Amino acid sequence: MVAVLVSLRFRSLWNSLRRSPWQMVGAAFGAFYGLGMLGLLFVGFVLLSIAPLEFARPTVVGAGSVLLLGWLIGPLVTVGTDQTLDPIKLSPFPISRDTLFIALTASGVLGIPGIVTTVAALGSAIIWWRHPLALIVSIVCAAIAVLTCITASRAFTTASAGVSSGRRFRELSGVLLFIPLILLGPIIIAVTEGARSIADLLPAIASVLSWTPLGAAWAVPGDVAAGEWGAAAARFAMALATLAVCLVLWRRGLDRMLSSPLRSSASAQSHTGLGLFNVVPDSRMGAVMARSLTYWMRDPRYARQMLVVPLIVALMLFYGMLGAGGMGMVTFGVIFAAFMISTSLYADIAFDGTAFALHMASGVRGVADRTGRAFAVASFGVPLMVVITVVVAAVRGDFAGVPSLLGVVLNITLAGFGAASITSVLLVFPVPKPGDSPFKSQPGAGLPSTVAMLGTFGATAVLSIPTFALGISYIVTGSSLIGWIGLAVGVIVGCAAFAGGMAIGGRIYNARAPELLATLRK
Repeated sequence: MVAVLVSLRFRSLWNSLRRSPWQMVGAAFGAFYGLGMLGLLFVGFVLLSIAPLEFARPTVVGAGSVLLLGWLIGPLVTVGTDQTLDPIKLSPFPISRDTLFIALTASGVLGIPGIVTTVAALGSAIIWWRHPLALIVSIVCAAIAVLTCITASRAFTTASAGVSSGRRFRELSGVLLFIPLILLGPIIIAVTEGARSIADLLPAIASVLSWTPLGAAWAVPGDVAAGEWGAAAARFAMALATLAVCLVLWRRGLDRMLSSPLRSSASAQSHTGLGLFNVVPDSRMGAVMARSLTYWMRDPRYARQMLVVPLIVALMLFYGMLGAGGMGMVTFGVIFAAFMISTSLYADIAFDGTAFALHMASGVRGVADRTGRAFAVASFGVPLMVVITVVVAAVRGDFAGVPSLLGVVLNITLAGFGAASITSVLLVFPVPKPGDSPFKSQPGAGLPSTVAMLGTFGATAVLSIPTFALGISYIVTGSSLIGWIGLAVGVIVGCAAFAGGMAIGGRIYNARAPELLATLRK
């Protein structure tokens, strides 16, 4: 039974890859990337094997502690991803709890993260090849460390299930996780600089970690290699005790999950008034605008798109202050942010899903649909870009350049709304469902989403050529007149492109609405 349950994990993975050739290609690239990273890791192991023990020991303990910490935090930030062997889904079947406990633990070891962790942990034995006894001990400790990672992760997940199972928690964690991902470069630089400043303290920190459950198992081989038998025995006992505690907590959490499954804690709420529908114009376009604004305010899938805009500017400001391209990087960040906010509409119908039938059933015409969605984003997107442009000008100390830059930004933003209003009715593709993890892959989404985004970007760039030319002329000549002309041209061209996109997109919508709904139902 354990073998059958574990095989279901691999069969589910294989079936998901077979659904789309592009997903198979993406998985192949991911596998090559993972193998490359493992290769670099093994090169690091070889280098550590010839390094002094005083350097190798704290390095191994620090890396092992971070690994275990990652296994504890990982399930919380990636909640919502597919879990083939879900205990709740398996509970109706006649499977003993002992069998299910072993199967779930084995599936954790044999999953992709577990396999990578196991290979890396066992590969770390290379570090101790000059000390045969430490080499043997390191293999045993690596097995203990891997099992500790798996069981600790499972125990922590079941203990926090009451919180992490809530939809709001999944949505909030998905949004907040994008912040460190986008700012990964500055974070790495800050951590590197911080590590350099406290380099002398790192051995002491590793020494402390070696006496904690995080690093005890990883410190034992180093103790054996150094001949510190008492410390090795004490830390080995601590590693075994940590694994035993994790096993007990994981088993109790599984028993509690099967005996008292989580129930929905949602409660009815009363609302008065029509909300945003009281604010927008009393028309079909206004109704679509109010509905879209409600989604932008309450659906994290939309919020993740908007969160990128200020973070990109902050990222370019950081690199500009470091001297990488100077303040020109900040200007580039503002322009790129305008592209991102203007193309946020290209997946709008895809996010609707089958709720798109509401627009068809209510007889909304294409122009009203396109205009309502575009005005919803423009109502906060355009003021946001104006504020960002002025703030960047204040940082640069170049208020004279505000008209020129603002002309480019407004041209891109408005023209992008028009272009996205066309591409969103030409191509719909699978998107994460409400409450899904942002890292959950959608079969068949890769190629069409890329084509839709590149098409929107390309059309927006072509429509912005006049203001780009005027912006370059302002940079060369420094003429304030050219800057104001660029602002006027940007607004005029942007509004014309916006109106054209609404008209063209509306006609395509009227012709393809039934086809779009049929595609969304699939």
